[in-house]
Amino acid sequence: MTIKLLALDMDGTLFTTEKTITEENKVALKKAQELGVKVVITTGRPLKAIKHVLEELDLYNADNYSITFNGGLVQRNNGDILDKSDLTFEELEVLYQHLEALALPMDIISDGIVYSLASRGNHSQYHKANPMLTFIELDCLADLPRNIIYNKVVIVTDADFLDSKIPQIPAELHAQFEIFKSREIILEVMPKGVHKAVGLELLTRHLGLDASAVMAMGDEENDLTMLKWAGLGVAMANGSAIAKENANVITTRTNDQSGVAEAVVKYIVKGEFNGII
Repeated sequence: MTIKLLALDMDGTLFTTEKTITEENKVALKKAQELGVKVVITTGRPLKAIKHVLEELDLYNADNYSITFNGGLVQRNNGDILDKSDLTFEELEVLYQHLEALALPMDIISDGIVYSLASRGNHSQYHKANPMLTFIELDCLADLPRNIIYNKVVIVTDADFLDSKIPQIPAELHAQFEIFKSREIILEVMPKGVHKAVGLELLTRHLGLDASAVMAMGDEENDLTMLKWAGLGVAMANGSAIAKENANVITTRTNDQSGVAEAVVKYIVKGEFNGII
């Protein structure tokens, strides 16, 4: 097995707790690129929100790719879209009906713009989690523009409150959408069948690769599909229990200890796969 593509989650994986990239991680990723490995940021964020990361890693160009919106967009890092999936206004109406009943605020994301709907006095905290985006408060769903793409919905609120509400989300919503936590305070909703593994499958087809040539790294529930799909799924030492259960290997170092560099050096630079897969 030779790794040709590294799919890399950001929060809890590439990023430290302080949302920075360690120098050790940068050096390791540069070595991977020099070996011909495509480093692909695989995230729930839009391209606009990761531009600074792509620039920092020398990936902000048409020769490199990102999977954004948890697989909803497959694109070159110059913005060219290779494939996309989105939500309809009718689906947003269904979501709003159920989320409002649970007093859960709803953020509708269209590229780099976030349209926020409060619910029963509860306002979204998404601006704290991702301040680089543009936020527009709406009084009601009817005020949402109809001539835009609806990439995804997120619910960002207090972690304990969110956890108390998740079990109350009706089964019909789970049947109609992909619903998963990406961070303690964030619940994400995607079109059914759209997730990180789908985006990676589309990208690898474009590049003439298959899953066996992919190493995926992540730490949370929204990384599960790519950890299971990739030839080598690597969970972070700081990852959730479910992420670790679905990975081939687990780093010994956390995101704050350059766990990405540990895995890149071991499995890409040195190629130590024996007994793993």
